[in-house]
Amino acid sequence: MEIVLKEVASHRDMHEFIFLPEKIHKGHKNWLPTIYHDDWIFFDAKKNPSFSYCDTRLLLAQKDGKTVGRIMGIIHHKHNSLFSLKNVRFGYLECYEDYEVFQALSDAIAHWGHEKGMNKMIGPYGFSDKDVQGFQISGFSEEPVIDSACNFPYMVEFITRAGFSKEADCICSRYDLNSPLPEIYSLILQRVTSREKFEFLEFTSRKQLKPFIIPVFETVNEAFRHIYGFVPMDDKEMQAMAKQYMPVIDPRFVKVITYDKKVIGFIIGMPSLTKGIQRAKGRLFPFGFLHIMQGMRNATKLDLMLGAIKPEYQKNGLDLFLSVSIIETAKKLNFTIMDTHLVLEENAPMKAEIGRFGAKEIKRFRIFRKAL
Repeated sequence: MEIVLKEVASHRDMHEFIFLPEKIHKGHKNWLPTIYHDDWIFFDAKKNPSFSYCDTRLLLAQKDGKTVGRIMGIIHHKHNSLFSLKNVRFGYLECYEDYEVFQALSDAIAHWGHEKGMNKMIGPYGFSDKDVQGFQISGFSEEPVIDSACNFPYMVEFITRAGFSKEADCICSRYDLNSPLPEIYSLILQRVTSREKFEFLEFTSRKQLKPFIIPVFETVNEAFRHIYGFVPMDDKEMQAMAKQYMPVIDPRFVKVITYDKKVIGFIIGMPSLTKGIQRAKGRLFPFGFLHIMQGMRNATKLDLMLGAIKPEYQKNGLDLFLSVSIIETAKKLNFTIMDTHLVLEENAPMKAEIGRFGAKEIKRFRIFRKAL
């Protein structure tokens, strides 16, 4: 049967694009839907500022009148210019177990990128490292985590068959919160916290936390500038991120370090949203948000979402303070395990920090590349 590719050009097309994954993954136990309310904003060029500096293409694949796949192509002019690259990205690629559909979608973005003067295709990757990146290549039996891929294994087979190879790997690790911390850590913490001009802040309410959110993102801009795929956030993007995540942030799991009253480091964890989102089926209304909140209250797994220290303050023991402080809070609140979010395999300092606590790799995600 002929495969027809269709541009997403209407509200109905966008509805098909956003909700196709839940059809493909019906019965997939370890699939986590996105928050569909957020998707309507993310894929809207009028509401997502990332579209202002990117060329994009959203496609649906249809076979015998049925939608059987989707893909997004992105030419990120800001990132390409910053690093002298000619990359076209693909992301949000979904299809049933049909290689011809996969190939048609990926070839379409490759040809589009080539016509635009690009010489390499990478993905899965969104607008930034904060979006879903890579295909999961191991740990398929593990519970998924928000903002990470939970594809079927056949997608890895398909992309390899299509001639793609490894660009970069990201790792998710797990720490057993029942494990005792080495006594030497207490001595290091005493030394770190005794330094003048440093303040170590904890929070009990979102009201207390709110003034620190934008400075936290500014810290990310400085600390992540050499991280693969990262592009500094502008004010609009920081405000959008704050608006998206403030409602679900538990202030008890946010730790901030200031020096001379300026934020220089932080760590953010979240009680797992997975079971709540699965029960809500990705929908906030009419009662989905209640399922999500209830899931967070009942969670015994903490997801470590983000952390950073400004470069000039790194290798100072501050990373240890942030890690130990969030672990101690999690233990007091009867959490049993803590999972890291995706950490680049090449991020040696972060991998060393995770390894220091005895955390074990549980999942791996791969970003692929192909010359055009």
